[in-house]
Amino acid sequence: MKNGVRFNPSRRGFLKLAFLGAIGLQFAQACKRKMNRIFLRLTGTNHILGHRMRFPDFPKSTEVIEIPILILGGGVSGLSAAYRLQQKGMNDFLLLDMESEVGGNARHGENDYSRYPLGAHYLPIPNASNRELLRFLEESKIIVGWTNEGVPLFDEEQLSFAPHERLFIHNIWQEGIVPSYGLTPQETAEIDRFMTQMGQFKQLKGSDGKYVFDIPMRNASQSADLKRLDVLTMRSWMESEGYKTEPVFSYVNYCCRDDYGTGIAATSAFAAIHYFASRKHDWSAYQDLVLTWQEGNGRLVSHLKKYADGRVLNQHLAYQIHVGQDAVEVSVFDDKTKLSKTIKAQKVINCCPQFVNQYLLPNRTALTKKFHYAPWIVATIVLHRFPFADGATLSWENIIYNGKGLGYVYDQHQSLNQLQSPFVITYYHSLGDGDLNGNRKQLYQWTDQQWKEFILEDLEKAHYGIENEVISIEVFRHGHGMISPVSGFLSDNARAELTKPIADKVYFAHSDLSGISIFEEAFYQGITVADQVFADLGQKEA
Repeated sequence: MKNGVRFNPSRRGFLKLAFLGAIGLQFAQACKRKMNRIFLRLTGTNHILGHRMRFPDFPKSTEVIEIPILILGGGVSGLSAAYRLQQKGMNDFLLLDMESEVGGNARHGENDYSRYPLGAHYLPIPNASNRELLRFLEESKIIVGWTNEGVPLFDEEQLSFAPHERLFIHNIWQEGIVPSYGLTPQETAEIDRFMTQMGQFKQLKGSDGKYVFDIPMRNASQSADLKRLDVLTMRSWMESEGYKTEPVFSYVNYCCRDDYGTGIAATSAFAAIHYFASRKHDWSAYQDLVLTWQEGNGRLVSHLKKYADGRVLNQHLAYQIHVGQDAVEVSVFDDKTKLSKTIKAQKVINCCPQFVNQYLLPNRTALTKKFHYAPWIVATIVLHRFPFADGATLSWENIIYNGKGLGYVYDQHQSLNQLQSPFVITYYHSLGDGDLNGNRKQLYQWTDQQWKEFILEDLEKAHYGIENEVISIEVFRHGHGMISPVSGFLSDNARAELTKPIADKVYFAHSDLSGISIFEEAFYQGITVADQVFADLGQKEA
């Protein structure tokens, strides 16, 4: 996620690991019996309701609702649009969401011991140019003041607590997630060269004077650098730059999977470099920090959804949009009453992903096929305690070098009682390698036993005997977890075409139209379209 620090511990764990290997067979058999007693639950997005759009057989409408503005989708873009409309004094709108709770990929859950994320779990310190986002953070009491020099003062309890990150590599935990322990001089030199090169990209500007890599992407330079780098995969770009050693490829592959769901063999080189170069780290006091909470970005959702209170229709599926001369008619199915209704709106802010919009509107399927979405699992695991581990201590983010998954966050790390048992961790895994459609089928076809064995086998690499400590596992499945900017996608015209409003009545906002699935992109998508709708209605700000 971020650049780490180097760590060089002793090999005091070698004899301990050798001893554990000797008793491993008997212990594994006992653990297998234990695994069968672990409580496990499979949950996820309401994909069964969503899949009804493919073969619509909904009942005829029995109700008509008229509203000036209708927002479709209660993810961060939809909630941000509601936030912006309220800022401008426009509160005559409705927001529809298919799920029982708004928030999209930033939702969260809660058990007896902790809140925990069901998707996105942190927000990096924004660039100084992100004035609208900084304003929102100030309104939400995340920024509590400003210095005379214009530096924001963040609430310290909402900044990531130390220790921040660690990496399990060569049988020991090192501080930071950039590989450093046990590397050869050549491997260390290549990682240093890569970091230097990313620093140069961070300052790179196009012929128009704008940064080539920036957040939101709409603020970035539109120079030829995008297409030149976008047509390459990150692996091919790295090879062309002469990188050869395994640790640098492993680290960059993890970063791509972490932000985009796909690794360096598929991810656009532009998108991969964007991960490292788009955040300018304008305030030195926050170089190694992020904003995070027990519930992850569910905290940000809780601030945004206040602006839609009383105007949300949950478990409502929009299944057809008809653009008329005077209004937009949206056909909606209420999954609670099993009845259909028609909502007539002057303006529709469509914050649905494009794989949904291909069913809502005609003539969008061909362009939508260029959008690739990686499936994910997010598993919340409750533990009696952690098995011992050598090296750096339990941190907020914990990564296993070349692990199957993407490691885990310790959810109670942001709690004042962070070392209190039971422990709650959230494990991440993207199924973004190879055939994404095939991976999506696997996501839903695998049994609870298969997912349980997969997760614990991965964690076992760093926490020998962890099965004996598990109380419960809840696996949350995201069928279309995030947009994956594969090579060629960002420079294709599909995003620009699908962003265009229809008849100045239907407007589009979603992070997949940026091509980068991060909170900032979704936030700016929502407020930008809300501004456009407000202006087209000829309204004056309150």
